[in-house]
Amino acid sequence: MSGDVELVLRSTRVVTPDGTRPASVAVAAGTIAAVLPYDAEVPAGARLEDAGDHAVLPGLVDTHVHVNDPGRTEWEGFWTATRAAAAGGITTLIDMPLNSLPPTTTVEHLRVKQDVARPKAHVDVGFWGGALPDNVKDLRPLHDAGVFGFKCFLSPSGVDEFPQLDQEQLAASLAEITGFGGLMIVHAEDPHHLDAAPSRSSAKYADFLASRPRDAENTAVENLIAQARRLGARVHVLHLSSADALPLIAAARREGVKVTVETCPHFLTLTAEEVPDGATEFKCCPPIREAANQDALWQGLADGVIDCVVSDHSPSTADLKTPDFSTAWGGISSLQLGLPAVWTEARRRGHTLDDVARWMSTAPASLVGLDRKGAIEAGRDADFAVLAPDESFTVDPARLHHRNRVTAYAGRTLYGVVTSTWLRGVRIADRGRPAAPSGRLLERNK
Repeated sequence: MSGDVELVLRSTRVVTPDGTRPASVAVAAGTIAAVLPYDAEVPAGARLEDAGDHAVLPGLVDTHVHVNDPGRTEWEGFWTATRAAAAGGITTLIDMPLNSLPPTTTVEHLRVKQDVARPKAHVDVGFWGGALPDNVKDLRPLHDAGVFGFKCFLSPSGVDEFPQLDQEQLAASLAEITGFGGLMIVHAEDPHHLDAAPSRSSAKYADFLASRPRDAENTAVENLIAQARRLGARVHVLHLSSADALPLIAAARREGVKVTVETCPHFLTLTAEEVPDGATEFKCCPPIREAANQDALWQGLADGVIDCVVSDHSPSTADLKTPDFSTAWGGISSLQLGLPAVWTEARRRGHTLDDVARWMSTAPASLVGLDRKGAIEAGRDADFAVLAPDESFTVDPARLHHRNRVTAYAGRTLYGVVTSTWLRGVRIADRGRPAAPSGRLLERNK
């Protein structure tokens, strides 16, 4: 090791691209200089941090976060969201183009959001752009300004300033984005199926579930694949809930269609059968479905059809979570809890921390082209999540850093305590206590 090394992070369980093994990770100038044998000599002047038997994972990369800042900062905000991320082992997040005001649909709006985020970011932050019916002309300038891709809705988004695309508008935006090699990420629910589904005011989860049928997702995914095939577009299916769509995606990939897919911790750990009446902290769109569907999502992960697991952290103020599922705001806050939630269920199903690191760090980093993130190997940023995988805790909303401490995980016992989080070799959280902001704003390919 060179004399430039200032930190050596040592553990009996370092999760690397080649598997988990005892190792010493040498850090110089915020970058991983080398992954060395466990008992490698610590160079003069370097500080040794011994994590013992705690697992050292690459810092998590969460590419699906609604920070809502500025404009709806009472719902969340860069200060609170990034503190929660740091406490949960996330070192990079990509902010969605809505529910902030203004939405990230022009370069001017992007600059507003960047200016708000810059002094508040505890982790590294990048931005998605938005594709609306009337902003095709803004897509290339946003791409050139460094957004990581473009989000659209195929059904109502829930906020008036971010309208959905119909199939003709989707084609126009996809053609433009494909022309400059960009990525379209899609909320895939078909509005016609949603309109035809039964909808009633109700505190019963079964009534809400009936209003968001699997067919809505399946048809939207099928139509998206057809558009991507025709245009040669690169598309990504957001927050997949219906496992019925997995064979469509797998078949499209075999044909060479450029389609990837994510799912979320709540779809992998919570089930429709357990949602109490009026418990709208469980409401999200698309919805949490039945246990059998969850089993099939886990199989999709095991088979490699589902690429990554990201939060879809979509908070609101507590008053918007009314007991009526038809009117309550839909969204689940999980930035701080995603890693232990997923690990708890993954370990029960026989998966390893290598799998979790691939789903929650390596694959999301690859999706957005962050080649310095997502793995513990030389040349990457020294971003780490140190996890006590066999320690458990009971979720206490009062201990969360989210601005509104409403959570579907309240009272659940989870395995995996994040003991520290590191960003470019600097500890940014210690046993859930974040340090001062030190995150950077990220741009695509920079």
